[in-house]
Parts: sequence; C-alpha cells; structure tokens
Amino acid sequence: MAIESSKVAVLGPEICRGTSEMRDPARTEGIYKMILILLIGLATISGARKDVNEFLSLAGDIQGFADRWLGDVLPTVQAGALPTIEICSNSVPAKNQSSTADFQWTGRVEAGKAIEIKGISGSINAEPASGSEVEVVAKKTAHRSNPDDVKIAFVEHPGGVTICALYPSDDSGRTVTCEPGSARNSSNVRNNDVRVDFTVRVPTGVNFTGRTVNGDIRAASLSGNVSSRTVNGSIRITTSGYADAKTVNGEIVVTMGKSDWPSSIEFNTVNGSITLDLPSNLNTRFSADTLNGEISSDFPLSMEGAISRKHVSGTIGAGGRELLLKTLNGSINLRRAG
Repeated sequence: MAIESSKVAVLGPEICRGTSEMRDPARTEGIYKMILILLIGLATISGARKDVNEFLSLAGDIQGFADRWLGDVLPTVQAGALPTIEICSNSVPAKNQSSTADFQWTGRVEAGKAIEIKGISGSINAEPASGSEVEVVAKKTAHRSNPDDVKIAFVEHPGGVTICALYPSDDSGRTVTCEPGSARNSSNVRNNDVRVDFTVRVPTGVNFTGRTVNGDIRAASLSGNVSSRTVNGSIRITTSGYADAKTVNGEIVVTMGKSDWPSSIEFNTVNGSITLDLPSNLNTRFSADTLNGEISSDFPLSMEGAISRKHVSGTIGAGGRELLLKTLNGSINLRRAG
C-alpha cells in the first residue's frame, strides 16, 4: 500500500516515519495431511509452552505453505529483509499513556477510513465506541521479559490510523518501524515473551483492521467493514458492514450485514471450521474447499463444474462478486442471517 504522507509516534525515545519495499496449496492429499499434522503439532507445542518465541520458530518452518494458502497472513513477522527508510524526531503526539507498561490512545478517524491494529503476541478485541472517537487500550504482560521493551507505535496516514506493537530487534543497527497496510513491520521477536492485548472501541462508520500472529481476534457489533489476520488464533466478527478473515490454526465465525464487497473476499483457515451468516439477498459467485469436513449452505446454489464433498462452486442469486472459502481440517457452513 503506497503511503504518500504519515505521522508516526512511538512511545519511547524515538518517533519514526518510514516506508518499505505467500496461492496454490499442495497438490496431493498426502502433502495436505503432512502440513496439517505439522500445524496441529505447532499449535500443541506453542500452547503448552505459552512461548511466542517457540511458536514463531515453528511457524517459520511452515511459512512457505501458509504464504501460498493464506496470502499475507504473517504481516508483522520476519521483515528483516525489507529495506526501510527512517526519519526520526523526538516528539510524541499520542494523547495518553496510562503507565510505562500500558498504552491508551483516543482520537478521531474519519468515517470510511480505518483504525488498524498490528500485534505479534496477544489478542485483539474490537467493540463499538460510545462516542465519535476511537479508543485504543493496550495491556502488556510478561513472565520473563521487560514489558517496557515493547513499544507502541502510532501512525497517521491517508487511510486512517495504524497502531503497532514493536518488539526490539536483535540488530542494533535497525530501527523498528510501524508500516500501515499489509507491509511487514520490522520487529524481530526473539527471547521476548511480552504479550500485548489490545482493546479497540470503534465509532460508527469507521472500518477496522486487526492483524496479529499468536492470538484471537474478536470484533463484535461493529458498523464498518472488518479485515482480520492471525496465525495461531480464532476469528469472530459481527458487523453490519462486510468482512474478510484468514488464520492458520483456528475457527472463523462471521456475521455480515452487507454483501456489496469489492470484487472478491476470502475466508481461509487450515485447522478450523468456517461459519458465515450472510444477508438473505446475497448475490455471489461461491467457491468452497475442504479436505476433512462437510460443506453446507442455506442458500440455493446453481452449481458449476464437478461437485464433491470436498469442493463446491456455483452462484447464489444473480452471482457477481466472488466469495472464496478454504479450510483443510473443518467444515464450511453458509447460513442465511436472521
């Protein structure tokens, strides 16, 4: 995403502005099953250890597959190869900081633009705001590491506001940055078990984007459009707008009030089911794939091509915009809302 201008604040000694310059699944069922075993083992080990470093190390072993299956689902990790240009100053425009360990920001985002949260370890929870301003609260916890080593960056840009959890880099010559959109931030997480849990209050008309690696994403009763990415976590969304979601290890449960999304939207997971509640007047070209699960729909389908228990494609209503659903281990359920 090209950013023409931005304002960046980092809660710490530096404030920087910068810019920086994964689809086909495996073809055989044997490879599918091998990848699935790896993913389940990854989730089991990371859950038992509760250690983000172990999880990220294991995630790197299957990143090539996750890239092809999920696209840009790993936006905040392993960005060391990306060139960055940094411009730094010493002022901090963020309004509030509750303590050295926590973060709080309140500000305005124009209707139609987005508040974006980018974490690495920790959950993201979005809920309606009581007024016209966005509120963001980040809580840091850790067993061994120092929570103060993880900074929170605040970026204003033409698309809205981005807030990132920036973990310290092993490379002392690199300044970690917060990049809006799908660009990967330059945090390099090693030997750091700090967890940052975000709570976001989103006003009417403002869109929401949540990206993390090891954590769940929840967006409840929102009015704008929602985009979400995680790796080890489930995604649950309720909005009167439309949404998209991608994860590796977790279920996706989404209720949408609108079906006028741009050209296509995707809901992808590897180990988990996908359940969508959609408007009764839905018109879409529909494609669903699963390896180990069932596909069901409350909507009448006009089938296209070969149909099997593992693949269904066709049109709902008058067709038009694409709706793409993929999972390896889980069922796909398309339900009529209301």
